[in-house]
Amino acid sequence: MAQVLVTPGTLTLDPLETLLRGGRLDCALIGGEWRPASGAARSEVIDPSTEEAIATLALGTAADVDSASQAAAVAFESYSQWPQKDRAALLHRIHALILERAEDFARLLTMEMGAPISYARAAQVPLAAEHVRVAAELAESYAFREMRGTTLIAREPIGVCGLITPWNWPLYQITAKVAPALAAGCALVLKPSELSPLSALLFAEVLQEAGVPPGVFNLVNGDGAEVGHAIASHPLIAMVSITGSTRAGVEVAKAAAPTVKRVTQELGGKSANVVLPDADLSQAIPAGIAAAFRNCGQSCSAPTRMIVPRARLAEVEALALGAAEAMVVGPPSAEATTHGPLANAAQWRRVQAMIAAGVEEGARLLCGGPGRPAAVARGFYARPTIFSDVAPGMRIAREEIFGPVLAILPYDTVDEAVAIANDGVYGLGGHVQAADKEAAREVALRMRTGQVHINYPAWDPYAPFGGYKQSGNGREYGREGLEEYLEVKAVVGFG
Repeated sequence: MAQVLVTPGTLTLDPLETLLRGGRLDCALIGGEWRPASGAARSEVIDPSTEEAIATLALGTAADVDSASQAAAVAFESYSQWPQKDRAALLHRIHALILERAEDFARLLTMEMGAPISYARAAQVPLAAEHVRVAAELAESYAFREMRGTTLIAREPIGVCGLITPWNWPLYQITAKVAPALAAGCALVLKPSELSPLSALLFAEVLQEAGVPPGVFNLVNGDGAEVGHAIASHPLIAMVSITGSTRAGVEVAKAAAPTVKRVTQELGGKSANVVLPDADLSQAIPAGIAAAFRNCGQSCSAPTRMIVPRARLAEVEALALGAAEAMVVGPPSAEATTHGPLANAAQWRRVQAMIAAGVEEGARLLCGGPGRPAAVARGFYARPTIFSDVAPGMRIAREEIFGPVLAILPYDTVDEAVAIANDGVYGLGGHVQAADKEAAREVALRMRTGQVHINYPAWDPYAPFGGYKQSGNGREYGREGLEEYLEVKAVVGFG
């Protein structure tokens, strides 16, 4: 079974205390000023490792969104005319400041959503910074204008953008949207998750320090029903980008429809990891377990369906168990912890319900199971759980769980493996493992999903990311991510 640490954490609250002293949790950033939220609603920010409140957040209202949208519309008129080199320079300053404040960001992420401090330092923060660096490069190099014969094709900033981000990768998802929007020349209104707002508030301070003009970046905390709906429906907002559940994406699209604004959605996933018969299992399986349980499985693209040759199922199971047993579940502030708590109570309950469903439907439980690890009395900790002999029709094979739960599905032919991988409403990420690279390429191209990784390559921040089917519309990262924030204008007879 997974190791469990119970030693107390050692982090100070310095980054949080800084935000509290600045009154940031009581305010919205509108037009370059921190203003008190206009409503009376408050929400507690919970430390998932203790289940105790560490701060109280003021929730904004539709009136705050209206003020922010108006400020953004005014700021857009001048910022949209900034030269590319100036937008790039701004993004380079933001990138440098994120790295300068990296430890503060890591601490806040650990507090607000339970990321182990080592993982926050190694992944959550530096990968978020990479989105800004890439956007800066694109701002410098992207061809916003080109001639086609005598017609000028101009790609212009779409306008004011509404950005709605989730709790599982708080800073990473913010920079994935804010950075390309700024590179394109847009102004924006951001609603971070009210469950993990602390890193967003520090990010807002970084943008101010970097010299983002007043009104170009606005932040309104709040829930989806009030602030998210107001952003999606506001007539001054030309485009809304949401990362969240498929249910939330549907609601945003409905609210946006009357104003006919562009909607990009990065939503749910149930990604497949297809292990071909010739794969080196000693490499493929442990790395697959690590990928599935990355961020405690709280990643929309996590490959939580491992599709393996039936003839090698016993080998797969032994390697999977060994990988799970090497995990260290414990306080996120402890350096040795590899897996902390789930980010919030609702997600913990969801994961417990899905583990119970797997047991009830007859999947074979290899390790883990319901409840907290034995040595943990409180906190939203889940046991790393692996099911084998999972049938494609089971709930644990079809529904997004968003926790450290893996389903192993056996197959007899490669065609059957591809059919299992494509069987479902999602199509966000995918993996293929094989010794024969050409065989892996063929399977990757048959998978109905927005991104596929062959043999666990290094992360590519330039590779577009987004989904087929109910995993969403539009793309993030790289050139395609920038283009979501641009309109195309044809000026015929220009030349």
